[in-house]
Amino acid sequence: MHHVTDHLLDTWCENIPGLARTGARSWALTGQTEISYPSGGHASIADIEDKSFWFRHRNAVIAAVARRYPPSGPVFDIGGGNGYVSLGLRAAGFDCLVIEPGPVGAGNAARRGLAVIQAPFQDLTIADSSIPAAGLFDVLEHIEDDRGALANLYRVLQPGGRLYIAVPAYNFLWSSEDDHAGHFRRYTLSALTQRLTQAGFVVDYATYFFLILLLPIFLLRALPAKLGISIANDPGQDHAAAPGFASRLLNRAFAGERQRIEAGKTLPLGASCLVVARKV
Repeated sequence: MHHVTDHLLDTWCENIPGLARTGARSWALTGQTEISYPSGGHASIADIEDKSFWFRHRNAVIAAVARRYPPSGPVFDIGGGNGYVSLGLRAAGFDCLVIEPGPVGAGNAARRGLAVIQAPFQDLTIADSSIPAAGLFDVLEHIEDDRGALANLYRVLQPGGRLYIAVPAYNFLWSSEDDHAGHFRRYTLSALTQRLTQAGFVVDYATYFFLILLLPIFLLRALPAKLGISIANDPGQDHAAAPGFASRLLNRAFAGERQRIEAGKTLPLGASCLVVARKV
């Protein structure tokens, strides 16, 4: 396992202007810029992550690609929220450093025992070729200038450093959920891989996932939005375990996806995209 030791964290943070220590393994940047994310988002998500089939499956496929395409050091989990993905990666044998601008998310991640920097990544003055690996897990869609963000990540990653990305797929699935979440776009795999190659990355692996959720998201969220029908969103209900047959169907579908991804195979469709890219 790659460890974010206290010495490594201290050394790295001390070289970034404006960071102040806020705890044993936590730092914060003064004077942050605005982010496109609802103010109460992390608090509401913290209540449902551990019980959510969606978060569990996303963690499983992220861990699967990390094992198949391992990082050369700790993963800098950018926009890491409450640290749920970092916990999953740590359980899979990879250590992480959470970089999260929101005070609630950063505080939750620190309480989970993770190393945390509370700051927008783009506000950090980071040296070229200094980060071994980075993750953007449902973060890139919140960044208006995604091309600029990817170019900056390419700059700070070490040669051979890996970037792991998960994003929501397909604009035809756009709904009020995307508006509420502060999304600027959804992606196709081709659009995402094109942005990565334009930034200089080589794409090692790219797949869709959450295939079984395509139709429900379209029928229950996107179609009503297109028809001007207002649907009350209840994240707790949306992420709750489905009863009986539906639960068995979901579990079987997710197990099949995970096995395909663990084997290095891909899925042609899905409600989310997952990409592993590398700095050459």
